[in-house]
Amino acid sequence: MLRAATRVFLPTPASRHSLRHVRELSSAVVFTVHDQPGALRKALEFLEHSQVNLSSIRSKRSTEPNEFHIEIETSQPVQNLPASVRNILNGLQRRGMRASLAEVIPAESKATDAPWFPKKISDLDAFSSNCLQFGGQLDADHPGFHDEEYRLRRAKITENAMRYKHGQRLPSVDYTTAEQQTWGVVYEKLAALRPAHACREYNTAMRLLEQDGIFTPRAIPQLGDVSAYLSSATGFTLKPVMGLLSPRDFLNGLAFRVFHATQYIRHPSRPLYTPEPDVCHEMLGHAPMLCDAQFAQMSQEIGLSSLGATDEDIERLSRVYWFSVEFGLCREKGAGAADKEIRGFGAGVLSSFGELEHAHSGKPQLLDWDPETAARTNYPIEKYQPTYFVAKSFASATEKIRQFASTLERPFEVEFCPYSRSIKVLSREEKADRLACELKRT
Repeated sequence: MLRAATRVFLPTPASRHSLRHVRELSSAVVFTVHDQPGALRKALEFLEHSQVNLSSIRSKRSTEPNEFHIEIETSQPVQNLPASVRNILNGLQRRGMRASLAEVIPAESKATDAPWFPKKISDLDAFSSNCLQFGGQLDADHPGFHDEEYRLRRAKITENAMRYKHGQRLPSVDYTTAEQQTWGVVYEKLAALRPAHACREYNTAMRLLEQDGIFTPRAIPQLGDVSAYLSSATGFTLKPVMGLLSPRDFLNGLAFRVFHATQYIRHPSRPLYTPEPDVCHEMLGHAPMLCDAQFAQMSQEIGLSSLGATDEDIERLSRVYWFSVEFGLCREKGAGAADKEIRGFGAGVLSSFGELEHAHSGKPQLLDWDPETAARTNYPIEKYQPTYFVAKSFASATEKIRQFASTLERPFEVEFCPYSRSIKVLSREEKADRLACELKRT
């Protein structure tokens, strides 16, 4: 059962505030309401008649049926609760609801600026060439570091991302015979492991991609073809990028259902290894999962939660993303199997022959999937993972991630408009008013 938390703002002279700031010198009172179905609607109607403004409505788990939490913000200190607060408590009680003071939320003492974030899909153009590492440059331990021809080739391919702007046709790459051969080696190796080690959603998407001629071991797919396919399936599109983005920039892109993807391929001397995302990782790891509607929705919700988030929350989100979207495992009942088998759904597992075998070798530590724990767990980047999180099912994995993303707090709310592919920023009051109107129409 869910417990809804409704925040009610009592207007004061200091109630008008910037969407980019947390309200100053405010206190909040929380009380619970128990009633039959429809209690929240009755409470909202009463609050409307009491001339108070809702600033947010949130849902939380509860063991009590039809239990709601309603927060009331006021500029008054808690020990001097205004008469309007007491009147609301009394009014709810008179209407057959058990209302009581349950919790006090400390006041904010100063304004806090939210980090800049993109509002329009064209704003993402600033990210494509803003890479943390790799791109046209290689670290000394990269397999292609001493290969001048390979370095020049990569630099030429990354120029696509540097020049690309939203609205233009996605750039294609005339891949060489050697590059196509590297792709073929990776493709065939992974194809042999997919049936036994990849989750059902991934195998289904791969089968469709192959049937429609988008994926084949003989040719590296072009970014534009895969992007168009994803767009028709789940609304996601691909955007070229020069290299590894910062966690904030990458997650912000997901809010617009945009996945930043590289176009260069790993060094041919080590076709089954790459220290960075490359076209094999993007296409054979991420693209198939983005064909799944549930996975796509979850990915966008992670992205929306990252907009304007604090650096600390970005770090937590990026770790949750790493242990799920990149290296997530889930349990799935196989054909004729009595017990559920462990299957991969993370792109870092599904696009790496070695990682896929390692994850199923019995050597790494396997933990039950818990986003809160994952958000506190460190991980290595350039070696096989020592720890994986295993969800009870693919569906439970995505649901827990969505729940985690919804718990991150900001002094505003955001909405994505799929028609203009833009972000609308709403104050908590505006968001709550919309939800209240929707409840009244139901």
